[in-house]
Amino acid sequence: MNEMSKIAAIDLQTAPISADSHIVEPPHCYVDFIDPAYRERAPRIVEHPESGGDKYFIEGFPNLIGLNSLAAAGKAPEDIRVEGDKFSELHRSGWDPKFRLADMDRDGVAAEFIYPTIGMLICNLMDPDYKRACMVAYNRWLQTYCDEAPNRIYGLGQTAVRLVEEAIEDFRAIKDLGFKGVMMPGYPATEFDYDDPRFDPLWQASIDMDLPISFHILTARTDTGTNVRGPRLNFFQAIIRGCQDIIGMFIYGGVFDRNPDLRMVCVEADAGWAPHFMYRMDHAYERHRFWQKCEKLSKMPSEFFRENIYLTFQDDYTAFRNVDQMNPRRLMWASDFPHSDSTWPWSQDVLAIQTANLTEEQKRWILRDNVRELYKLD
Repeated sequence: MNEMSKIAAIDLQTAPISADSHIVEPPHCYVDFIDPAYRERAPRIVEHPESGGDKYFIEGFPNLIGLNSLAAAGKAPEDIRVEGDKFSELHRSGWDPKFRLADMDRDGVAAEFIYPTIGMLICNLMDPDYKRACMVAYNRWLQTYCDEAPNRIYGLGQTAVRLVEEAIEDFRAIKDLGFKGVMMPGYPATEFDYDDPRFDPLWQASIDMDLPISFHILTARTDTGTNVRGPRLNFFQAIIRGCQDIIGMFIYGGVFDRNPDLRMVCVEADAGWAPHFMYRMDHAYERHRFWQKCEKLSKMPSEFFRENIYLTFQDDYTAFRNVDQMNPRRLMWASDFPHSDSTWPWSQDVLAIQTANLTEEQKRWILRDNVRELYKLD
């Protein structure tokens, strides 16, 4: 079957769009595209004979990064592990765009918005200069990946946020590369946090350039699973906390009050928790804002949440069953390919079950229209 016949196998006008998919950075991603001054320090693949596979080296990380779970989409649960894979054994489409469309068609997905894998971990580095060099390199490489199918593969650039003015320049560069949004590190490298009014020029730049900001799980240092209580599996219950903290900071800190047109995407943190989270935010604001110190807002916290926050999720039956308690125009489905939590290649089967209670209009919004409108796709 040739490539055109593969593309024609799904209806690109009606098929779902994944608001959060990934690549796994290939060995040349950072080494070939990074500033030469950092080339010897660039993140890279190294052989790891002890595990029988390859691992990713990132300067500043205490351990090498195993590859298996980074590209475990489609594997049986008992076959997912941390290490043991050679890079050549991973999903080819995770790093070679020539193979991406075939895997998208197999899953019945019309388009994907691409986030990094190693780049998520790089968000947690403490060296802001090294972090920025890695992110600029990633952006350069990602452009070559997306250029293979610019009407179906959409990139989101990264910025290290060393300075507000520099971050604005990064936004411009990301826009010039043709990307649709900006993936932010959970913590900026500035001496003040994102809710400080000194960041308002950056949020206005996001609005003016039509580049929504995104915060992905595992990018906030506090949600990386380094201090897990009990069995390691308990880590999965904690990874959404970083995104929740950021949402609370933006709302209670008045960021959306000062910048009402700003749009934030909370990525891969699920959505079923949102109704109670909004209720709890309103309760805290009404009952405790005077002694716990929160500025007076022009609207209730839940109103900002419903309007300014988009939530992506891949397998969240609770969210689908409670769309009426949220804003269905701010929910966006994702496949998370090729990560271990991905619904690929069973996305259509999962969606058939989990969206059964939705109206046709709600399905269109969550599976396709919301992401199209947010990122202004043709």
